[in-house]
Amino acid sequence: MLHVHHNVNHFNICNCYSNPTTVEETDPDVEEVDEEEEEDDVPPNQTALGLTSQLMQNPQVLAALQSRMDGIVGTPSGYIQSLPKSVKRRIKALKKLQFDSSKIEGDFYKEVHELECKYATKYIPLFEKRSKVVTGGVEPTDDDCDWPSDEEKEDEKDEVKNKAKIGDAEKADSEDKEKKEDNEGADVKGIPSFWLTVFKNVDMLSEMIQDHDEPILNHLQDVKVKFLSGEEMGFTLEFQFESNKFFNNTLLTKTYTMRSEPDEADPFSFEGPEIIKCKGCEIDWVKGQNVTVKTVKKKQKHKGRGTTRTITKTVQNDSFFNFFSPPQVPEDESEMDEDLEALLAADFEIGHFIRERIVPRAVLYFTGEALENDDDFDEEEEEGEEEGEYDEDADPDYNPQTAGGKPEECKQQ
Repeated sequence: MLHVHHNVNHFNICNCYSNPTTVEETDPDVEEVDEEEEEDDVPPNQTALGLTSQLMQNPQVLAALQSRMDGIVGTPSGYIQSLPKSVKRRIKALKKLQFDSSKIEGDFYKEVHELECKYATKYIPLFEKRSKVVTGGVEPTDDDCDWPSDEEKEDEKDEVKNKAKIGDAEKADSEDKEKKEDNEGADVKGIPSFWLTVFKNVDMLSEMIQDHDEPILNHLQDVKVKFLSGEEMGFTLEFQFESNKFFNNTLLTKTYTMRSEPDEADPFSFEGPEIIKCKGCEIDWVKGQNVTVKTVKKKQKHKGRGTTRTITKTVQNDSFFNFFSPPQVPEDESEMDEDLEALLAADFEIGHFIRERIVPRAVLYFTGEALENDDDFDEEEEEGEEEGEYDEDADPDYNPQTAGGKPEECKQQ
């Protein structure tokens, strides 16, 4: 519960309430102003309201109040601790009910996952056809390409305008030009650099991609999601590559294991399924092509002899392909430091984003249309955060009896 102390920025408040300074009539620098006497019949409550209105219009007072309130948000009021034992006992009963509710919620998410696995099979034919179009295995028919395009509409308008202006001879030249344009790119197979472009259009992935990764990612042909059903809930990301000179694998995988039930150590933190660990795969690099490591030379000087020697050392190199060698989650969470926790959190976020957004909407990330929708969503989310400064329901020490004011009426749903 929020407590607004009455001595907030007392100096500014006092300035607002202070009486006009009394000035002697002999002072020549002060202009005399006739003052009207206040009517005796003005109710005291109206006078107080007027003063309050003036006070709340003073920007210094408002800033002082806001600063004070920011400092006490989330501070326990001691209300829960002050309750009688009998009331605390009832609260424990409610917490047990809450725990049972969380278990039901976990069962709900398990069924949602099973439903997701069921419908994933219906997407397979569509994603396989997408892969064939991207790699050039299939040339789409005119019916497949029957989809409106803003660029084509503009071209058609220009074409109509041009045909209206030119004569027969120029029309023939224009038709020949159109045929040449239609034949342009006839030797280009599929959609070049499709997945590389998708990844580079997404900030969290583009930050991972280095210059030496791009030639390798140009061989990436498809990215798939396979859901794990049964006792172990989770999903596997499959990255399918064509044969290349960098590694012998044609399939790289990353598996994420999820938990959909409350954690026994902290059951009330449960807010739905969460990734708890992940496992990569070993990349069979061709000799001299491993971009995840680099060789550095260091000079060492002998303290006693004063001689120097040069040693060669292999160290980790920044690369997108480090994604397939994630750090292991320690069995004992107390052994996890902040750096490891942040690294795993970022990894889990990337895996979830590839599964939820990139694989289902790959073409929209290729064209950039999905990025516009993501930006709109982020802006709405930020606006929502700015609106809510205090949530009574989220304050465990909120006491409605001392909060002041009348409770709002229940709203019918």
